[in-house]
Amino acid sequence: MNKENNFVAINFIDCVPSYKPRFEELFGSRAQAIDRMPGFQSMQVLKPKDGESSYLIMSFWESEEAFKQWTGSPEFIEGHKRGFEDIAKARQEGKEAPMKSTFRTYDVLAR
Repeated sequence: MNKENNFVAINFIDCVPSYKPRFEELFGSRAQAIDRMPGFQSMQVLKPKDGESSYLIMSFWESEEAFKQWTGSPEFIEGHKRGFEDIAKARQEGKEAPMKSTFRTYDVLAR
């Protein structure tokens, strides 16, 4: 039986316009490494309707500790490898990073 989600991490991703198709491709073919992590419950990837706002990646966890273990794990590197490579390539070419990420975390207050 799954425990209730007690902790939520939301990653706000801003992409340069030309990178949006690639970003969506990455999530469409994701490694699913996060799915193997203890305490992981589910994930939702939200695409902005207005074409300008951030993508939202919401991951739901049993605890903040489970989330922290994810961010320090080999699975985290595996799950983000292709995006990290895209950023590194842009920097090597002297270009702007194709995406920027901001994490915010939340405890569940009510259901």
